Amino acid sequence: MNFLFAWRYFKSKKSTNAINIIAWVSVVAVVVGTASLIVVLSVFNGFEDLVKSLYATFYTELKIVPAEGKLLRLTPQQETAIARIPGIKARSKVVEEKALLQNGEAQTIVYLKGVDSQYTSVTTMADYVKVGEFNLGTADQPRAILGVGVESALGLWSDRELLPVTAYLPKRGAGINVSDPMSALIAENLRTAGAFAVQQEFDNKYVLTNLDFMKRLLSLEPDVYGGVEIALQPGADEKDIIQNLEKLLGKNYTVLSRYQQNQGLYSVMQMEKWVIYILLSLILVVAAFTMIGSLTMLVLEKQKDIQVLKAMGASSGRIQGIFISEGFLLAGIGAGVGMALALLICWAQQKFELIKLEGGSFVINHYPVKLMWPDFLLVSATVVLVAFLASWLPARKAAASNMELG
Repeated sequence: MNFLFAWRYFKSKKSTNAINIIAWVSVVAVVVGTASLIVVLSVFNGFEDLVKSLYATFYTELKIVPAEGKLLRLTPQQETAIARIPGIKARSKVVEEKALLQNGEAQTIVYLKGVDSQYTSVTTMADYVKVGEFNLGTADQPRAILGVGVESALGLWSDRELLPVTAYLPKRGAGINVSDPMSALIAENLRTAGAFAVQQEFDNKYVLTNLDFMKRLLSLEPDVYGGVEIALQPGADEKDIIQNLEKLLGKNYTVLSRYQQNQGLYSVMQMEKWVIYILLSLILVVAAFTMIGSLTMLVLEKQKDIQVLKAMGASSGRIQGIFISEGFLLAGIGAGVGMALALLICWAQQKFELIKLEGGSFVINHYPVKLMWPDFLLVSATVVLVAFLASWLPARKAAASNMELG
């Protein structure tokens, strides 16, 4: 019933055109605020998905690492037990160490990562080799896949059979000799096989080679590794698999999810999304002020109607409810149109890629968008809250009105 009164008040002719103008200004402000929130949050979702997909190329769904130190021991019995856990698709043993790569006079610090033959089953890194081929060689004839940033820093063409690069790694167990610092390092030559391009963070600091070469270089025992990267079957219960692995391996091992491997990144992305939401919500605050003005003028316009309703037995709560409903009506119209407009904009961007990204160094050439229903719920809840707060004071004033009919 309250909404029937609110609808009649909304569409009825007012004695002052300013009331209608301010009402429509508040509706337009809600339209702009709602559409802006949905569109910007959808663009942020698109970028978030893009970044996560790029990181998912390098980081696997699960990774077993030592609870302390850089190395872990994995026996054949443990490997067999891990393979029997339901939901595990593939696993790859890896060793990673910081190294200095040198090509003539050019030098750069990298992370040299040795991987086994199953690495292409747990990641899609082979798909991101831009030049050359995904060939890691053998323990005695190692080859390397460079990130394109590393390739540029060394000033070479990684897909050409030229001179090998030299890798310098810390010698395991060697102390620092002040008179001969190089005695603490071990050097080996690597021939390059290609270069990958995934994301700048990886491209500028990672070099892939084969696991056996890294184990030989670091003098590691046969069952000692840096970690085990694991890919899961589609639909597998990640939490259940983590619990099974932790129960199997014990307290000397830590099982990390993809989120935990990149916790800092994901936390920052979530924080950025909330900051964007708060800033854009200020548009709805502006709409709230115009709504307060519109409803206050409407209360003054309908003073006689209020007294008639009270004379007919309407309570103050009922009067207050009518004008709160009026605020919800204005906000609802604005929110509905705003969401429809946001859907249209996002669809057009997805379909026709209307707004392009400046520069040619991005993975994609347009702004990505991804519509998510939680964003619609969040924006709807925000609009409802703003409408309630904006209509509360004018509605209280209407309920407290004691003017007599003249």
